Amino acid sequence: MAANAVHHPFAAIGNAGDVFEIADGIRWVRMPLPFALNHINLWLLRDGEGWTVVDTGIARPEVQAHWRRVLEEAGEGRPVHRTIVTHFHPDHLGNAGWFSETYGTDLWITHEEWLMGRLLAIDATEATEEATVDFYRRCDVEPENIFELKNRGAEYNKMVTSIPRRFRRMYEGDRIDIDGFEWEVITGFGHAPEHACLYCEERRLLLSGDQILPRITPFVGVHPMEPEANPLARFLDSLTKFRRLHRETLVLPAHELPFTGVLDRIEVMREHHEERLEVLHRACARPMTARAGVDVLFRRELDAQNLRLATNETLSHLNMLIARGEMERAVRGDGVWEFGSR
Repeated sequence: MAANAVHHPFAAIGNAGDVFEIADGIRWVRMPLPFALNHINLWLLRDGEGWTVVDTGIARPEVQAHWRRVLEEAGEGRPVHRTIVTHFHPDHLGNAGWFSETYGTDLWITHEEWLMGRLLAIDATEATEEATVDFYRRCDVEPENIFELKNRGAEYNKMVTSIPRRFRRMYEGDRIDIDGFEWEVITGFGHAPEHACLYCEERRLLLSGDQILPRITPFVGVHPMEPEANPLARFLDSLTKFRRLHRETLVLPAHELPFTGVLDRIEVMREHHEERLEVLHRACARPMTARAGVDVLFRRELDAQNLRLATNETLSHLNMLIARGEMERAVRGDGVWEFGSR
């Protein structure tokens, strides 16, 4: 197993809304989240006479109040030129509309992330709930848990401000000038449809969003709208893009602490998923449902929210094994999927 040889050159910021300058013109802002993972790292990049904001936090009044104070004090009252969002998840895209309305910033984001955010913000319909219920029923999730799992679209809409209808599209390989430094867009897949990371080779800095984290592995799951998707294969494939980074690159992740050791970390994540694939493949010597697979991969008690995530992630591993020809899926008489090793 590869060594997880990450090094954290900075200690954690103390309180929500605190700011720490980790390099000249690069300021680390930590904001609160109402989840078990209770924080997100956001970034202020000096940009001429103003700032570029990278990711915005979840849409809550206290986060917006923190932002106002941060921009007035640490931001020295300078204008925000643009908001770059790595992906559509509400802790990243949540305040993009608020920034646009309050500070007049343009939203920079990849096309698929903008589309997914817009879709989820408006798709809280009865038909969507029914499709979600059917998905988890086919996964064999207990009926008493499905009710709490079905309102994802409505929950999303509560965690974002109005998503701008106009945006600046970022493409793989784009070079963005920020304060005279060139930042390359590197897209990753699996965790989100078209997640954008920003790499400055000259400064050996990577803004990794959720694509590469120092300790936990990013969520990679199958969702109700695309039940036969294979996001794990896309995630593992996209990790190869980062092997060319300089070994001493400082990674600025969305969660936990900035770190070095990105090349080792990539290999640890790859081996982690390969081990989980092997465990699941062995367990399916006798056919099992996705819900039973959750108990194989997640050996702890899960609340409804974490059960949803665990089910989605288990299915991503099962679908990858099917794509490799190592597993097959059958449909029981009650419509539930069963997975068995070949």
